[in-house]
Amino acid sequence: MNEQTCAACDYKLDDTRILVNIGGKPVEVCCEECAAKLREAEKSARAATRQPGHN
Repeated sequence: MNEQTCAACDYKLDDTRILVNIGGKPVEVCCEECAAKLREAEKSARAATRQPGHN
């Protein structure tokens, strides 16, 4: 059996999983706290790639 885990914390996913869109792809997480962490990480990554002087 293929066990699925949270994309943020590796916790085993159950029926309460949350689907978030990160980088244009659906990602499953175990709770709203992990969803918020991934959204913030994506936001930070996008901001870092837009800063001048970073190639």
